[in-house]
This record gives sequence, structure tokens and C-alpha cells, in this order.
Amino acid sequence: MILLRHGQSYFNLHFNQTRVDPGIEDPELTPLGVQQADAAAARLAGTAVTRIIVSPYTRALQTAQPILGVHRVPVRIMREVREQAAFACDVGSPPDVLARRFPHHDFGHLPPQWWHGGVETAAQTAERAAAFSAYMSNRDDRATTLLVSHWAFILALTGISLANGEMLEYDCAAPSR
Repeated sequence: MILLRHGQSYFNLHFNQTRVDPGIEDPELTPLGVQQADAAAARLAGTAVTRIIVSPYTRALQTAQPILGVHRVPVRIMREVREQAAFACDVGSPPDVLARRFPHHDFGHLPPQWWHGGVETAAQTAERAAAFSAYMSNRDDRATTLLVSHWAFILALTGISLANGEMLEYDCAAPSR
């Protein structure tokens, strides 16, 4: 599977400079984040992608947009691959708001508050990552699936810290390290 961390968001921009939560809920991508998303789409242009799984956060959905221009494949919005709840940016937008902003995606399966309602522990995030890995390891299309997700979720899944816009190939069916 191909893992992609979303492009730089306005939260990332401010937090990385100050290490203080700027209080931005469900932030959008910065111009650099849009460039990172476009660059990811260009890098994936020659790659076999048959399905895209995206977190429901705006920054992940925006990161997936240019990729969908290159790969017209089914998209599944999965709250299970969301960020570990720790900051204001981890408060999402309700499905009706997302549906207005991204009308080409289906958010009907999401509950009104699909994000975690407080601070989520690393163990809780690791449980979600393990469940997702088990789900994907049983799928025939795992090698051609792109996941657009977040730092802590990808870290829990792989043990690897990705920068904004960075990609990684991951075999969830491989024996654990």
C-alpha cells in the first residue's frame, strides 16, 4: 500500500514555528500544502492506484484532490484513519459541511461527530492502526491502494514519521519487524 501524509496545513505552519496550538479546527492546506499535494499527484501518475482511502479531515481531502485528477478510482472516506486527537486541528467538520465542500465524495456513513471527542492516547491510535492493517492485509488490492492520512496514524501503523506530503510504500501483510 502507498501511504501519503497530507500536505502542510495552516495548523502545521503555525505549530511548527511556535510549538503552540494555534487553535485552528479542521485546517485547510497552505499554498505549500497545495504544492505538496500536486507534487504527490505527479509522483503517482505512473503508479498503479486502484483505490484511495482518505481521512475525513479537510487537509487530507484537499491532498487527495489532485491525485483524483490523475487516478479516477473509487474513494473511501474512513474515519478510522484519522489523526490522533490531541490538538484543535483534530476537531473535524460534520459530514453535512464536508458534503457541501466536497460534493463528489460520500460522507453519509459518518456520524455527526466522527472525530475523537477528547485527547486520544497513543494506545488508542495504535489499536486503530492495527485494525486497519488487519483489514488491509486481507484485501487483494492492498498493493494498489493509496492511503491519505496523518502523522500519528501513519507512525502508529509503520513506526515511521513522515513529513507533510511525504509518501511511503508499506506492506501490511509482511511479518512484523
